[in-house]
Amino acid sequence: MSSFLKRAHWILFCVAVSTVAVAQLLPTQLTTPASGSANQTAPDPLGRDTPGGTVFGFLQAAQAGNYSTAAQYLQMSNAKRLAQGEELATKLKAVMDRAFTGNLRGISSQREGTPQEGVPLDRQRIGVLSAGDIDDELDLVHVSDPGGKRIWLISSETLAKVDDLYEQLQVRQVETRLPGFLVQHQLVGMPVWQWLAILLAIPLAASLGWLAVQMMKFPRYLWLRKHKQPPSRAWTVISSPLWLVLATVIHAFCVRYLRLPLLQRHYYQITVGVMLIVGLNWLLWRILQQLTQRVRERAIYAGRAGTGSIMLLGERILKALILILALFLILGTLGFNMTTALAGLGIGGIAVAFAAQKTLENLFGGISLLGDEVIHVGDVCRFGDRTGTIEDISLRSTRIRTPERTELSIPNGSLATMNVENLSRRDKLLFNTKLGLRYETSADQLRYVLAQIRRLLYEHPKVETNGARIRFVGYDNSALTLEVFCYILTRDNNEFLAIQEDLLLRIMDIVDASGTSFALPSRVVHLGRDPGLDKEKTAAVSLEVQQWRENRKLPFPDYAPSDISEFSNSLPYPQPDSALRSRK
Repeated sequence: MSSFLKRAHWILFCVAVSTVAVAQLLPTQLTTPASGSANQTAPDPLGRDTPGGTVFGFLQAAQAGNYSTAAQYLQMSNAKRLAQGEELATKLKAVMDRAFTGNLRGISSQREGTPQEGVPLDRQRIGVLSAGDIDDELDLVHVSDPGGKRIWLISSETLAKVDDLYEQLQVRQVETRLPGFLVQHQLVGMPVWQWLAILLAIPLAASLGWLAVQMMKFPRYLWLRKHKQPPSRAWTVISSPLWLVLATVIHAFCVRYLRLPLLQRHYYQITVGVMLIVGLNWLLWRILQQLTQRVRERAIYAGRAGTGSIMLLGERILKALILILALFLILGTLGFNMTTALAGLGIGGIAVAFAAQKTLENLFGGISLLGDEVIHVGDVCRFGDRTGTIEDISLRSTRIRTPERTELSIPNGSLATMNVENLSRRDKLLFNTKLGLRYETSADQLRYVLAQIRRLLYEHPKVETNGARIRFVGYDNSALTLEVFCYILTRDNNEFLAIQEDLLLRIMDIVDASGTSFALPSRVVHLGRDPGLDKEKTAAVSLEVQQWRENRKLPFPDYAPSDISEFSNSLPYPQPDSALRSRK
């Protein structure tokens, strides 16, 4: 607990230190008028070119005790400024510190101001001054100085009620009970007692924030203890950023009752805003890390390694976006104009996209491959005319080990558009081969070979019976061709080769037992006396064709429809001596 409080004191002490730093550095940035074109006049030396420059310039001059300079920001005649300017500036500073309601960060930094509904174009409404039963609007007016330049001044209508508002201000009850040196002495424009209150609020806010985090964890702790589950690491991871957010909010709530001077209040709000942005983005970072880690672990446990890789990539991209978002929010809170930065970021993003087109193509190709889970590490795949085992799938390329033991690297962009055949996903392997028997093989020998090989396919325990077939498919130049088609019931390629070898050897035994043999790519020339054509068969055929002509039944280019319907399906099949016909 002591180390925790030490860390709490140190981190929240940065709130007070940052307030001083911002108070010294930020005014220059906030009071700098927006740059104009080259033909514009020189900027006003007091920074009154913009509404923001006038308000902050007045507050800074008054805070420094230079009320003669502060009077230059008031709309009044030179004579009245010399007589009453410093007194009126002093009262206006006190009224703005203790009776102003509004947002200084919303003040325009444009030379011509920002159009406001119900307000003339030459005026800007900054906020409301409220004390007792008197309310007055703090307005700026756009006028010309003696040199002809257009400047912004606090309007005379606002100044008219400053005396009444000042009289309505009440002395803080706490100031009447404090030693005089704590109230009278100031540090950077703020009484010492308020600095001490801010510092004392740091350990108070840290302790209350820690207590709030423990109270949030307690119901979870009871639930885990009731169900006898180990403590959750998620709460331990997010407790630090959650404590920072809660402590900052509590500290800001405490400081709210101190009624800081307006300028210091503005800087404190900026500092608290930066602390909240840091704390919230830190908290978001930790929550994102826990969520993606759980999803990734579940995906890997379920065998979806691709999803785990995508989650890792997505986590890194989201973390980078969180950092960029935090940076832009902090810069915007500090008052920087982010329009130019966002435009530059957009143009830069387009340029990077064009320059890294192939890299982005490979990146999204890798995401597509990992997301679809078409292939996994260890799968044997065919990529075009190349085959190999996948060894790694990275975000840029996929590495494949070929049968020659070389490493093939294919960019993911190309792989995403390629036809990939995953051989490891086969549920069974195809056995398809052709046999060539010698032309001297008789029809009965051929029938024997067909019957025995067909029986072999049905009998083999590793051959799928449904769809297994062997057919006499044609007459090639030097062989009678038979085709064997079946599926082997295995997914392992080595086992498939062994079963294929067994089938081929058994087929060789069947062919050898039939008395014939496999054909060789050769020609057989028979030398003998040609007996010529059979005269009786030739005469019988010529007579039959002549009868077709006489009866006008010559079947060319086709048979007549009546003849087709007459002998359609009249051929006995299977043949009368077939084993299938005998079973019928």
